[in-house]
Amino acid sequence: MGDMVGKRGKVTGGIGPGLVGEVMIEVRGGVEAFLAYSALPGEEHAVGELVVIVEYLPPRTVYVAPAFG
Repeated sequence: MGDMVGKRGKVTGGIGPGLVGEVMIEVRGGVEAFLAYSALPGEEHAVGELVVIVEYLPPRTVYVAPAFG
């Protein structure tokens, strides 16, 4: 799946303490859903927020941080 770190995605299921969220990420010419956790403990990400992938654990888990810019 190439290098996922640094890609941007959109939160489709809220991410926060004790929650496993969902992020849609563009891969292989389409968009796929990945399970998502916050890279920083206690940080929350709301549905619709743009995030950047900071760690990828195959096959479908990512750790995210807010995307700025």
